[in-house]
Amino acid sequence: MFLQLFNRLERIDYLIRSKSTGTPDELARRLEMSERTLYAFIHEMRASGAPIGYSKTIRSYYYLKKGKFGFGFMEE
Repeated sequence: MFLQLFNRLERIDYLIRSKSTGTPDELARRLEMSERTLYAFIHEMRASGAPIGYSKTIRSYYYLKKGKFGFGFMEE
């Protein structure tokens, strides 16, 4: 279970860094989870220090600072 959680976080992080998440609905479908679960992941990532924003223009989540998420957000 932990490995699945880590893999999901890793995938979300990659998509956020590449600014290619799509809308929350699209991202949730891509990750085979509900939107509610996706929002919970995003909330926990933010609570762990990840500066995550969402752009309606590019229809993607993105990091407000350069960095990546591991076991918490690591600024580069």
